[in-house]
Amino acid sequence: MICKQSVTCSLPLGVLPSQMQVTMAQSSRSTVSQSVPAVVVCLAALLLSNVLIYLYLDSLYQTDEQLVSSHIGCGPQHFKMVTMKNCSPWLQCSQIKTEVRKLKLIGQGAVKKVYLAEWRSQKVALSKLFSLDYLEDFLHGLSMLQALQGPQVVQLVGFCLEDHILVTEFHPLGSLLNLDGVLAQEQHRQHNTWQIRLRLATDYVAILHYLHNSPAGRRVMCDSNSLEKTLSQFLLTSDFHLVVNDLDALPEMDPSRGLLVKCGHRELTGDFVAPEQLWPFRNKGKPFSDDLMPAYDEKTDIWKIPDVTRFLMGRVPGGDLVHFHLFQIHEECKKEDPKLRPSALDVLKVYTSVYSSMMRENAGVRDML
Repeated sequence: MICKQSVTCSLPLGVLPSQMQVTMAQSSRSTVSQSVPAVVVCLAALLLSNVLIYLYLDSLYQTDEQLVSSHIGCGPQHFKMVTMKNCSPWLQCSQIKTEVRKLKLIGQGAVKKVYLAEWRSQKVALSKLFSLDYLEDFLHGLSMLQALQGPQVVQLVGFCLEDHILVTEFHPLGSLLNLDGVLAQEQHRQHNTWQIRLRLATDYVAILHYLHNSPAGRRVMCDSNSLEKTLSQFLLTSDFHLVVNDLDALPEMDPSRGLLVKCGHRELTGDFVAPEQLWPFRNKGKPFSDDLMPAYDEKTDIWKIPDVTRFLMGRVPGGDLVHFHLFQIHEECKKEDPKLRPSALDVLKVYTSVYSSMMRENAGVRDML
């Protein structure tokens, strides 16, 4: 053994005995054969993770086709709240009068008073018409709730036309106006992330897409003349998703039938509303006239998306990167000419793509740590 070592050392540089050449060749082939499966395994794992993320996102957001059927698996005119085992038909007047008990007033608007109520140990929201002056709005809202039941809309529990009452599922976190306050609570602080906030923004855009392509026609959100009013139309669910709640001002838009909309009969002002919603003759000193005010379409909802998303994203780590990725689509949403703005579906596709890519980047960073 000593002789072999000394012979090897005394050979000229780069010259090896035949036995050592064979041994090193075998060692090299062994190293390559071991490294190839490792690379294949890593690539397969990366591909699998991307597939799983895609399937997860696809289950959350269906961009090309919105489901009309209820997400709770009940048939038409039925409901099922989280703690219920079976679906139940919508409550009628007799059941509401005898089985639903008002607990306390939790909200009031121009059209309705809203009470926290209880039905068979289930918490529900009972809304009662506040003034007969708004009966038409109340009935319109109820008809929209009936027609648009699905994952994006608050669940209807029952109604009583003779008493001007409707009952819906109760969401204890309240309206989207409460978002920052909810996320500041100790039990919810772990949800104060760019992932949850971007998911809420994506829910908002998905709801717009659903309303613009709904079973009841193309609907425009007219109760959205300010950021605060817009946020109050949505409820925050316990699992941090959104459902639209207030459908009292949801006119239909259909260019093929010459149907355009005007949100109210008064002059609208401010930067939040779309340019086409502003009185076009204001700079000329001409007083506002509802008869002369031009009508518009659903692209007014698109104009407001960047402002709503800016609120929803708040100030969280990663939020600046989200805004960077959404900059271009938001620029398009703010085009003065409504025809140049994207559809809600176009925006939704960008939002889901940004969410997916940022989730993959986060997963890659975690794998490297």
